[in-house]
Amino acid sequence: MSTTKEIINKYNIRMTKSLGQNFLTDENIVRRIVDTAEVNKDDLVVEIGPGIGSMTRELCARAGKVVAVEIDKHLMPALTDNLKDFDNIDIINGDILKVDIRKDILEKYVATGAFKPGCFKVVANLPYYITTPIIMKLLEDEYGINLMVFMVQKEVADRMVAAPGGKDYGSLSVAVQYYSMAEKVFDVPPHCFIPQPDVYSSVVRLRVHEDPPVKVNDRAAFFKTVKAAFGQRRKTLLNALYNSGYFAKDKEQIREILKSKGLDENQRGETLTIEQFADLSNALEKNRHTN
Repeated sequence: MSTTKEIINKYNIRMTKSLGQNFLTDENIVRRIVDTAEVNKDDLVVEIGPGIGSMTRELCARAGKVVAVEIDKHLMPALTDNLKDFDNIDIINGDILKVDIRKDILEKYVATGAFKPGCFKVVANLPYYITTPIIMKLLEDEYGINLMVFMVQKEVADRMVAAPGGKDYGSLSVAVQYYSMAEKVFDVPPHCFIPQPDVYSSVVRLRVHEDPPVKVNDRAAFFKTVKAAFGQRRKTLLNALYNSGYFAKDKEQIREILKSKGLDENQRGETLTIEQFADLSNALEKNRHTN
């Protein structure tokens, strides 16, 4: 099997900076990522951004079916050639944010009975510039994915798994933890890539919840409450909610709702747990409809 460097030289591949391309060269890291995804022959695995297929080969060796979605058409010859030994791979040349996952993947493999619910996984070395939109699309659209493993910028991973009260805790933390149980598994140093990024990366595993850990009466209202609370991090919870303009209440109404939920109006949004956000958003939304 050719190394990453040999494939890059063979096909005269030039990394595209605008696509955030950094190819993983360390085979031990590749195996650890696939281990983290707990891939087996029952699984349908979608890999986002396979590049030249270094990790795709390992996925194909372990999974029942792999669907690789690569946006860069210039990588297609190298990717196809590198995977020619496997018959359980489909390659889609497209943007994952525009691919119809339900129609082009789920209906084709899951809905036909080829794979059972609970055996649908996503593995990806995500470009730093578009990490959050991809993760939130996969979580929010509820495709029936049961496990996702991403390699992302270390600071993004820290935000995804952060607990209340710290500087890393924010709206991304709450959103990811609403949909999944998130854990940071290990860090990856820059020298494991070509070209070397300027920062460390981290591998995170998301076990998608069948049901969210908290009950919210209106999901949109819940996330608007979270967004408002973190929108002005230096402001108190009372002022952040009031200044958001979403709740259409005077400050005294919001103050009373916070008090009724046992929350100090002067605390900051980053101190609230996901349970407190759910309770608060339910109260705000209920009050909104009764006024």
